[in-house]
Amino acid sequence: MSWTEDKTSTMGNIEEVSSHRSSPKPTFKARLKAHFKKWCLYVAFPRISQDNMNKSTLTITSLILSNPRPNSFHLLQNSTVGNPSAYHPRLDAFNASLSLHGGKPYAYIEIPRLHATESAISIVDQDVTITDLEAFTAYNEAALNEEDVKVDVKGKTKLHLMRFPTTTVDYKKTVKMKGLNKLAGFNVTSFKIKLTPEPDGANMVGEVYIPNPSVLTLSMGNVTFTNLLPATDSTPATPIGTSTLTNLVLVPGNNTVPIRSTINQTLVIGAIATTYKDGMLPVDIIGNTSVYDGQHLTYFEKTLQGLTQHITLDIGSALKDVGVDASALASLGGKSPR
Repeated sequence: MSWTEDKTSTMGNIEEVSSHRSSPKPTFKARLKAHFKKWCLYVAFPRISQDNMNKSTLTITSLILSNPRPNSFHLLQNSTVGNPSAYHPRLDAFNASLSLHGGKPYAYIEIPRLHATESAISIVDQDVTITDLEAFTAYNEAALNEEDVKVDVKGKTKLHLMRFPTTTVDYKKTVKMKGLNKLAGFNVTSFKIKLTPEPDGANMVGEVYIPNPSVLTLSMGNVTFTNLLPATDSTPATPIGTSTLTNLVLVPGNNTVPIRSTINQTLVIGAIATTYKDGMLPVDIIGNTSVYDGQHLTYFEKTLQGLTQHITLDIGSALKDVGVDASALASLGGKSPR
């Protein structure tokens, strides 16, 4: 937090009040003046403390959400607190509410006691109960959809500085962080077609790339998607299968994770034979479920179900790798999948 020092302000007189220098015995008038100045400072100290608290800064450098449950999660959060002032107060540990900016609190955490040096590190490492599922869902929608997300951190704590009386201050901060921006850049970077399905039913396996420009690490469990051929002027969108990202953990930066899909190969081959004769198949991927340790995480699912990724798969090359000639399929024609 930024305890700005103003040498012309009352706070700037702290050194004068608390210093002890050898000097001639002051007159009664000087002693009265010093007493009055000290009294004014003590009276003003709570207001000065709150003013400086209001100017403080909080930056979240890492936020890891793990062990997610329908009504709880584990939080490991690293934050940096800046304080350019020469005065370094101490703050007691306190409970703080977390909420999407302007919204209802979705959880409460304990902020550990802090010595506000020039650059102090604050670490929160605890299990957190979700107190408002709707509010937490709104937070996740913002975190996954928006380029930036703002979180309000609010609470009350006691402040200690030198010999001044302990004072209670309100802690109210709005922290701005990067969001995941609708998973922009999502893409299937490689895949293979399996003419004979594997034991779990997967007949297409590969890797998917998911960029994460935020400081968030999200454990989302097993995430499933619905795959569709996009709608055309004459046909509606056509489901062609499902895909699964097993034990998905999105970390900051670039994520490349395995993807396993169960695809209706008859529909895909029909689409290649009649509409996408160059073998390049457009596919819409829509989020469906998020399941961790057998339990649905609705606060992720609602967000994923509102996200659609548009990709193009080189089905022609994948078919060629298993001995199927896409151009020959195109020459045969066939019925358009519906």
